[in-house]
Amino acid sequence: MDNKEFSKELEKRTRKFSVDIIGLSAKLPGTPEGRVVRNQITKSGTSIGANYREANRGRSKADFKNKIKICEAEASESLYWLEIIFELNWITWEKLKPVYEELKEILAIFSSIGRKSQL
Repeated sequence: MDNKEFSKELEKRTRKFSVDIIGLSAKLPGTPEGRVVRNQITKSGTSIGANYREANRGRSKADFKNKIKICEAEASESLYWLEIIFELNWITWEKLKPVYEELKEILAIFSSIGRKSQL
């Protein structure tokens, strides 16, 4: 798979992840605390794909690197919120695990891209 194919596939993957995060966040409680976490996980989880799309349309290598670092940071933040959701027992591990595992893979990909783009 060449770089162009890889980037198209990763765009699709991060877009699907955004849809999954929105679906998951809709299941969070409607309490004030639940709404705060819903807002945070939705923003960070959907930001990954949006920033990756922007990275692929960047004006320079520096712009690309910056957007990739944002993707990495947003993925890390999203993991944090998923861990909070689990610890609060708001969603079972059975339902959370696929999203959590996918996010760990996405974070690893962006961490790798970020390291390679610094060379």
